[in-house]
Amino acid sequence: MSFSGFVVQLLNGLASASSLFLVAAGLSLIFGVTRIVNFAHGSFFMVGIYVAYSLVDKFAGSLGFWPSLVVAALVVGVLGALIEVLLLRRIYKAPELFQLLATFAMVLVIKDAVLWFWGPEELLGPRAPGLRGSVAILGRQFPSYDLFLIVVGPVVLGLVWLLLTRTRFGTLVRAATQDREMVSALGVNQAWLFTAVFALGAFLAGLGGALQLPREPATLEMDLHTIGAAFVVVVVGGMGSLPGAYVAALLIAEIKALCIWLGVVNLFGLEISFSKLTLVVDFLVMAVVLVWRPWGLMGRPQAASRYVGMQEEPLRAPTNAYLVAAAVFALVLAAVPVLMPDSPYTLVLLIDLLIAALFAASLHFIMGPAGMHSFGHAAYFGLGAYAAALLVRSSGMPMELALVVAPVAAAIGALVFGWFAVRLSGVYLAMLTLAFAQITWGITYQWDKFTGGSNGLTGVWPSEWLSDKRAYYWLTLVLVGLGVWLLRRILYSPFGYTLRAGRDSALRADAIGIDVKRMQWAAFVVAGAVAGLSGALYAFSKGSISPESLSVSKSVDGLVMVLLGGIQTLAGPVVGAFTFTWLHDTVARNTDYWRAMLGAVILILVLLFPQGLAGFAKQAFDKLRGRSAEVKQ
Repeated sequence: MSFSGFVVQLLNGLASASSLFLVAAGLSLIFGVTRIVNFAHGSFFMVGIYVAYSLVDKFAGSLGFWPSLVVAALVVGVLGALIEVLLLRRIYKAPELFQLLATFAMVLVIKDAVLWFWGPEELLGPRAPGLRGSVAILGRQFPSYDLFLIVVGPVVLGLVWLLLTRTRFGTLVRAATQDREMVSALGVNQAWLFTAVFALGAFLAGLGGALQLPREPATLEMDLHTIGAAFVVVVVGGMGSLPGAYVAALLIAEIKALCIWLGVVNLFGLEISFSKLTLVVDFLVMAVVLVWRPWGLMGRPQAASRYVGMQEEPLRAPTNAYLVAAAVFALVLAAVPVLMPDSPYTLVLLIDLLIAALFAASLHFIMGPAGMHSFGHAAYFGLGAYAAALLVRSSGMPMELALVVAPVAAAIGALVFGWFAVRLSGVYLAMLTLAFAQITWGITYQWDKFTGGSNGLTGVWPSEWLSDKRAYYWLTLVLVGLGVWLLRRILYSPFGYTLRAGRDSALRADAIGIDVKRMQWAAFVVAGAVAGLSGALYAFSKGSISPESLSVSKSVDGLVMVLLGGIQTLAGPVVGAFTFTWLHDTVARNTDYWRAMLGAVILILVLLFPQGLAGFAKQAFDKLRGRSAEVKQ
């Protein structure tokens, strides 16, 4: 741990901060004006480096290296504008979370488009002309190109600041960030303003990716890795604050550089590997900042919301037709092993469908009635799965008892995380749940002696009387049915109605004596326990568990299931889970480009059924019933 090494690592952090800022700046602009949580922003970064590679490879002699990078960023800006005009403009009136679902679908489509055009191999670009060497700093060699990147960040920040403060376009952008409805009322063409902002944000992300060409290879994993880091920077800096985004990028990049410099440190006889913290240090920083300053380092405090949510019909007791349909569906599921005895794969798929339905129902419990958007619900799924596996393997606990204890372990995790999370709202709440989930994932991924590390745990099988897949399927069906029924009963109770009251108008609920935060905290614990049960069932169905069960992609899958089915209907999560899991399995088995096919299907469903599949079916049924009543009259 020499001083020269410390200085070099700080400079590395500055270079990384500049690239991260470019992506975060574009993401902050897009969210500030359009209110879209753009999951596809990391894809723009990835496309930027791939397009830059092709342009430099084919036109470096005529166009030149540096102009090729700028042209690549412009191409990405045009791509962003096309996506906004052709897709997002059609769903601006849809709920914001459905816009998130559309951008997630674009991630899948863009990833497979890149795979088809450039292939799966890593692509490493040439060194930058004029900056191929290195300079000596305190006796150590430091790449000249990284010094260039250190300068790029402040320069871009200055140029964007001038654009936003010295031009009419910038005035409109800042006004739309504060009150976009008022901007529209004043006669500004809101549609084209959104398009211009989206194109500018995509251009900045593409530029960030293109500038990485001489520094790192282009890979297909860049999109999700980059969007996670960009979200952290935007939230830590404060939503809508470009200077805050730059300060946050510097802070996180330098802390990571410091961890790398420290390496393994012996403290009081304990070896602590700070280098391993780089996997989760950005989320640790985000969690600390949001708990201490919920609006970010340079953001503004959120005013108490006086918004009264859209009126929904009160929860009514299910009709006889609904109960009959549910009973028939349950009987059909129970009869599958008897009707299809020679189709073991069908049982495996149905078990996955049932577990996904329970996981989605637990997430819907806090997203729909409670109005709390969680990006890290996989934490409780994974805690339940690992608790069951560890209890069976380490203590020899019977599988039946582990299925009871595992949800309790997940509920304890939700009790701790929820205490902090319910004090926030909106995107800040969602990002804090993501931070806690990533911290849990990081601990699981690196604690080799306890959790098995990246290899996970194997040999987690059910009891002998459940060794027959049919028996385990029936057990899963019963437990999933009880879990979904329990969540529905809670929502029909006074507690469920208080959750809806706090969601629709927190001020009114508080005025009549409802402790909204306490109710939301209790909802977090209930949802965590049910998610833990789904995780335990998953672990025993597969015979193993790995850190992937706590990853961001698992949480995103849960979000997609809930939104696909419909967030305003109690049947939505079950419908969405069955649809998404079945589509994923069917498409993945029939094409190499399953992501693009799945993304295209999700986009079609979003455009045709913005209220979700179950929501659309409910509306159609209500209209049909209304017409029948009119005919009888």
